[in-house]
Amino acid sequence: MKGIILSGGHGTRLYPLTKVTSKQLLPIYDKPMIFYPLQKLLDAGIRDILIIVAPDHCGDYMKVLGSGREFGAKFTYEIQDKPEGLAQAYIVGEDFIGTDSVCMILGDNLFDADITDAVQTFKSGGRIFAKEVPDPERLGQVKFDESGKVLQIEEKAVPAISNYGIPGIYIFDNRCIQAAKEAKPSARGEYEITEIHNWYLKRGELDVKVLEGDWLDAGTFETLFKAQVWAERNTRNK
Repeated sequence: MKGIILSGGHGTRLYPLTKVTSKQLLPIYDKPMIFYPLQKLLDAGIRDILIIVAPDHCGDYMKVLGSGREFGAKFTYEIQDKPEGLAQAYIVGEDFIGTDSVCMILGDNLFDADITDAVQTFKSGGRIFAKEVPDPERLGQVKFDESGKVLQIEEKAVPAISNYGIPGIYIFDNRCIQAAKEAKPSARGEYEITEIHNWYLKRGELDVKVLEGDWLDAGTFETLFKAQVWAERNTRNK
């Protein structure tokens, strides 16, 4: 199992904070934001990690993270020239993924659930997560039947198809590359990650697990503040 941290984009929702640095390098309590998703991959036993970054900040990431030796890992860096959707990461990372399975996590997602078992028991197909949220309209959404079977997955549907949003952790076998290449741009002009989810769902190969604990997408001023409070509390409680 290899890992990808997607840290591209321009972070425009956090201007002017992101005029001089990447969103995922902003401090969250006592460390850069990207350290939190990175630690989740490391805790799950993943040591070969691709970090996908925007062109303007590649050098900054290398200064902060280096080769990975400090973390007992190996880091590879790739540039996402234009942020054209999460699914694009699998095309950018095609050579890195090769014939392996891959766990991708978004660089601005913070959560306290342990994904070790989900990673280490993965065999093939796709495995994603769902979390009940108050604002599913801003997220990919998954709808279950009464038995817990996945019925439908939609990207930012309004009205929402359910209260379950999809956090930024995705585990796929290497066919995610093929799925990404077959994806069509959405009305937003992006290659949506839900295209990958539905590619596996149509084949009956998508496993969706409900995520326990807190989850934060620190991409707005409000959630960035909440992330600071969450990280301070978690650090002090250790």
